[in-house]
Amino acid sequence: QVQLVESGGGSVQAGDSLRLSCAASGRTFGTYGMGWFRQAPGKDREFVATIAGVTIYADSVKGRFTISRDYAKNTLYLQMNSLKPEDTAVYYCAAGKGRAVTKAEADFGSWGQGIQVTVSS
Repeated sequence: QVQLVESGGGSVQAGDSLRLSCAASGRTFGTYGMGWFRQAPGKDREFVATIAGVTIYADSVKGRFTISRDYAKNTLYLQMNSLKPEDTAVYYCAAGKGRAVTKAEADFGSWGQGIQVTVSS
């Protein structure tokens, strides 16, 4: 089991940037893929980005968001630039059940508590 704690959320204006962090503990950090998901009010949780050697992004964030991980700090990041009001959501960090890169929620076995990101126009 992996314990995940997100930080870095907040309220910003459209066009601003934020960087989310996710501190991981438990299983050895390099032995699983990781990802970010988000859930907007009244909507289902959706995939944002994943990293497992390679990276995959949702079309809605491609070119604006960057996922990365620091193995020395056991931390996952999501750099979010050119934020839009439609990026407003609770963002969740997730740890994969294995090493394979994946976008499917079912392939992630551990989740953070979520952190709010609000973008106003």
